[in-house]
Amino acid sequence: MRPGIVVQHTGLPDRSSELVRCDIAGIIGFIRRGQWPTGASAGDFVELVLRREKDLWEHPDRDLFDPAARQAVRSFFANGGDTAHIFGVCVNSDQDLKTPVSARSVLGPLFDRLRDEEDIALLLVPAAAYLRCELRRNGEVLADAEVLYGELLAHCREMNNRFLVMDAPQGLHGAPLLRWVADFRRRHAANGSYGAIYYPWLLNGEDIFPPSATMAGSYARLEVENRPFGVAWPPANRPLRGVTHAEVELEWDEAGAMAEAALNPIVVQPGRGLVAFGARTLSLSSGLRFVNSRRALNMVLEQLRRDNQWAVFETNNPHLWDVLERDVMFRLGEFANGGMLVGSEDSESFTVRCDRETNLPSLRDAGMVNVQVRMRPVGTVEHIVVDLRLGDSATPGGV
Repeated sequence: MRPGIVVQHTGLPDRSSELVRCDIAGIIGFIRRGQWPTGASAGDFVELVLRREKDLWEHPDRDLFDPAARQAVRSFFANGGDTAHIFGVCVNSDQDLKTPVSARSVLGPLFDRLRDEEDIALLLVPAAAYLRCELRRNGEVLADAEVLYGELLAHCREMNNRFLVMDAPQGLHGAPLLRWVADFRRRHAANGSYGAIYYPWLLNGEDIFPPSATMAGSYARLEVENRPFGVAWPPANRPLRGVTHAEVELEWDEAGAMAEAALNPIVVQPGRGLVAFGARTLSLSSGLRFVNSRRALNMVLEQLRRDNQWAVFETNNPHLWDVLERDVMFRLGEFANGGMLVGSEDSESFTVRCDRETNLPSLRDAGMVNVQVRMRPVGTVEHIVVDLRLGDSATPGGV
């Protein structure tokens, strides 16, 4: 080396990121006014992080949570769940949950907390299924649970890597149930792919309870048993644990009609017990009608966002675009090899662009960098195009 020449070695940013987890559940319950902790107000909440069912029963605050939430903890862990956050939200009464305005007000602090806890991927609110449900003379069904479900579906879309497991309202069966599901899908078409509804309710001996927690535990077990890409497996046709029978024993033709209507039926399979017969989201489009397709896409988008957040602090120029394009290609290759994406060759599974055409001056001036990703998640029949935008004012490109 010539005198006066100094070579300085600088490392690139550490762009490694652990794989996103999709098996952690958030169980939302409610605390009625007479049981509020001292000094609490409507909207305040209690949160416990559980690694086993026993963690709840040993906690001094266990009695604050409503019976449906406590039962949900039991069902989730009985079916193989690994980690759950249980939330008890203080409400004056069920009236706080009946309109979008009041629900947003009382759930606001909880949503703020959920935005900070990014690893929660499954949401359920079993108490919603016990809310009032009314059948009108014209056949229309008014279920108070719909307000909660609607707010939570919108939140799941906002967060990207989050999915809502829902229950059919208590006492709703047959044609009125199918009509309610159809109307619900139409009213929440923009967010329908972020949730799934299960029916009927389940029993363990004489105890009856909604099936959402049992199914969430089954989701989690499937992912744990098939790591690291278990989210790509459809959560169906697996024996459910901690249950003896269903409230309604469905015939196979009934179950088939329900599955086609995006209501996931739970049926008795001889020699195996109760199994979920369907794995359908509430989506009206065919692209994301299956639970595993939606959740696989969720995981991919969230992984890409976390992997590339470092780029927010870099100079937005062609060198950065080349690095981002290469890194995203590498991660998508891992997903394709793991069965998350469909296609015999990488070029068929996905394409990535990050250049002048995807980063127009208006985006650069706004402090954002855009990576365009075209991919085909498992279970889908067409490619999906996503704009992954990174920057202070950017949000992930949800679909």
